[in-house]
Amino acid sequence: MRKAVYSTMLAVAVASTAAFAGNPQRAGSAGANELLINPWAGSAGFANSNIASATGLEATFMNIAGLAFTEGTEVGFANTQWLIGSDISVNSGGLAQRVSETGVLSISVQSFDYGEWEVTTEDLPDGGAGTISPTALTFALGYAQMFTSEIHGGVNIKVFNSNISNLNATGVAIDAGVQYVTGDKDQYKFGVTLKNVGPSFGYSGDGLDIVLPVPQGGYTQSFQSRSAEFELPTQLSIGAAYDIHLVEDVHRLTVNGAFISNSFEKDNYVLGLEYGWRNWFAVRAGYRIDDNRVDGRRSSAITGPAFGFTVNAPLGSSSNFKLDYAYRMTTNFGGIHTIGGTFALN
Repeated sequence: MRKAVYSTMLAVAVASTAAFAGNPQRAGSAGANELLINPWAGSAGFANSNIASATGLEATFMNIAGLAFTEGTEVGFANTQWLIGSDISVNSGGLAQRVSETGVLSISVQSFDYGEWEVTTEDLPDGGAGTISPTALTFALGYAQMFTSEIHGGVNIKVFNSNISNLNATGVAIDAGVQYVTGDKDQYKFGVTLKNVGPSFGYSGDGLDIVLPVPQGGYTQSFQSRSAEFELPTQLSIGAAYDIHLVEDVHRLTVNGAFISNSFEKDNYVLGLEYGWRNWFAVRAGYRIDDNRVDGRRSSAITGPAFGFTVNAPLGSSSNFKLDYAYRMTTNFGGIHTIGGTFALN
């Protein structure tokens, strides 16, 4: 069984890497890049390296297969101040519910607020025509199942909507993932996930209308220009993790590593390390390395280091509240702050 699982995961990883290898020449040509923004603080502090070890609501972004580890009910929320100085914020919420002995269902929402933009026109290129407030919304419905005590898999269906004044775009994307856990204490973990697979879509609305004079007519008429469709930022991630129990049920170290292949930007190599004390406190760090071999230059505002911590407070015999915080370093901005909380009822 183990050999079959390893072979299957390796085959999927190799085939997917060939199909979705990093392509920095196409950077910026995909749409809906909001789907690549991690809204949860726990995994953000890992620099998104916990592909193999993500569980619960965090797994709805990192690897939907980890949702299957939810024991009862989880309700979570988070706020991200994205690239401090850009006035972009992300508010997230989610619910995970075990619906059977082996299955867990999740619902999650991410809302993106881009602040106010000043409207410019051909006649007013410097502004003065008012302001607009672009927004984006992602709604996701996920399901994960424990197939055996070692194998977990899941699917996440997402609906993405972007609204810019009188323009609107709506598309559908699918995530799928597998996690494999083994060892006497489940200390070895492996994971593969393919995210944001779906058809191309584009913007439509009155904002594409152009008023042009009619030749020899002496009047004008409104024409609608066509908007080019864009592809989704498909991403393949392969990860592994190992738990080191220094003192049983007291001190723990978890090492994470992952390779992230992007279809519309450079690939990433990410590492993460977490220290946990009992089940009450954890501190973590991560580092992201971009594959800059093509041009030798950094092309992302996100630099390597990320940091975070978790405080877990019991609220009774079967419930607890977890507070998470993460900070990711950036260039030309004031970093990325994410804070969130999760109520768990087992």
